[in-house]
Amino acid sequence: SPAVGPAGPRAKLSTLAMSVQLDGFVKVKEAMDKLVAEMKKQTEEDVKLKAYCQKEFAQNEKDVFAKTNEKEDLEASMDQLASTLEKLAKEIADAQEQIAETNLDVKKASQNREKENSEFQTLMAEQRATQDILRKALTRLEDFYKKGKGKAALDQQTPPVQFNKQKDNAGASPVMGLLEQIIGDSDTLVKESSAAEYKAQADYETMVKDSTDLVAQLTASVVAKTKASAAAKKDTSMAKSDHTSAVGELDALAAYNTDLHGQCDFLVKNFDIRQKARTQEIEAIQEAKGILSGAGRSEERRVGKECRSRW
Repeated sequence: SPAVGPAGPRAKLSTLAMSVQLDGFVKVKEAMDKLVAEMKKQTEEDVKLKAYCQKEFAQNEKDVFAKTNEKEDLEASMDQLASTLEKLAKEIADAQEQIAETNLDVKKASQNREKENSEFQTLMAEQRATQDILRKALTRLEDFYKKGKGKAALDQQTPPVQFNKQKDNAGASPVMGLLEQIIGDSDTLVKESSAAEYKAQADYETMVKDSTDLVAQLTASVVAKTKASAAAKKDTSMAKSDHTSAVGELDALAAYNTDLHGQCDFLVKNFDIRQKARTQEIEAIQEAKGILSGAGRSEERRVGKECRSRW
């Protein structure tokens, strides 16, 4: 019919308009879906980043704690080693000084012993010579007074007053008594000097032996403590190296902690707010998408109805 001709183009135009409108809704909803997907992805990334930050902060704190303990242990060890080295150095110096003093004492004792023995030998020679001379003199006098003319002369003498009967030796010269006394004193001196010499020699030998044993002990102690000192110095060097390394690692951990704060502080501080805001935004987009979907269906029904009425 003639009416159908004019109505056909109008219906097609209306259909085209509806199509364009609906097509626009579809693109908007696709954009909304894409935005929601991106926001969900960001939410997941924030969750992962927060978990990463929390893990790294915990590990960093654990590493700092362990490394700080290691550093403090090394410092305590270095202090103890320093004290040990100081103690060993003093003990070594004391032992060396005692060795020197002991050797000097032995040297002085040897010199004194040599001098005393020389004096003793001189005394012995003098006393022997003296005794030889005195005994010869005494023998000569004995020959004169007891065996020779002296005895006969004494026997012929008659004292003016008779006392007790004279003994045979009463007429001996007083010189003989004096000589015998001197010889006796000399014998006593020789005996006493010999005893003193033997004791002095024994004491000297004991002193030398004790000093030699002491020097040997002190020398062994110096050797052992010198080795201990060398080991302590080596340990100190290693401890200082480890301490320097520990300090460097603590500095690196501190720098990493600073980086973590720069990377994580904003996210961790605002995580709940960001999650809530993003959730609300997603919900709003989804609500808007629902509105667009409903509006599209309503428009589609209206245009379809209009096309049907025109046809």
